[in-house]
Amino acid sequence: MKDIHIEHWIKRLKEGDPSAFQVIYEWSFPEIYRSVVFLMTDKHEIEDVMNEIYFQLWRSIDNYDANRPFRLWLYGIAMKQIQKWRTKSWRRFRIFKKKRLLEVEEHLFSDRRALEIETHGEMLALVHQLSDKLRTVVILRYYHDFTFDEIAELLNIPAGTAKSRHHAALKKLRELSPYLEPEKEQRLYVH
Repeated sequence: MKDIHIEHWIKRLKEGDPSAFQVIYEWSFPEIYRSVVFLMTDKHEIEDVMNEIYFQLWRSIDNYDANRPFRLWLYGIAMKQIQKWRTKSWRRFRIFKKKRLLEVEEHLFSDRRALEIETHGEMLALVHQLSDKLRTVVILRYYHDFTFDEIAELLNIPAGTAKSRHHAALKKLRELSPYLEPEKEQRLYVH
């Protein structure tokens, strides 16, 4: 997210200025969208999730505590909405198990062109092989440079759990990739 005087726009949004919402939306949308694309496997739900994230932003802006970083607060909303949609998907999965498996395989990389422009294709493919929990920690840590404490806060888990998921993700990525050295932790570049 490029630097703007976000506090000014948040104040205006709290006062009911719709143009402030537009500024905040345009400022945050590219980064939030990339995160949702990375973390959601069903392309058809991405737009719905994005709409819900910004609806929740609009609805709960009065609850925003100016003592906390706005970016972290907005990512908290995004993570909650992604989890909510995953839960819905899981319920549908249990009902339509065979059909759903075929759809996930078909649509996993259906937005490939956009993803290849924004990422290194090989790393993205490896990251998408991780479980949701591990993939989320990797994306937040390496794509958005959140600390383990921030990741723990976003996901509502202990910092130790965030670190152990990170360790497990790196171990799995090392197993999957011929490019990552097994003994040394390397910084993953997914953008």
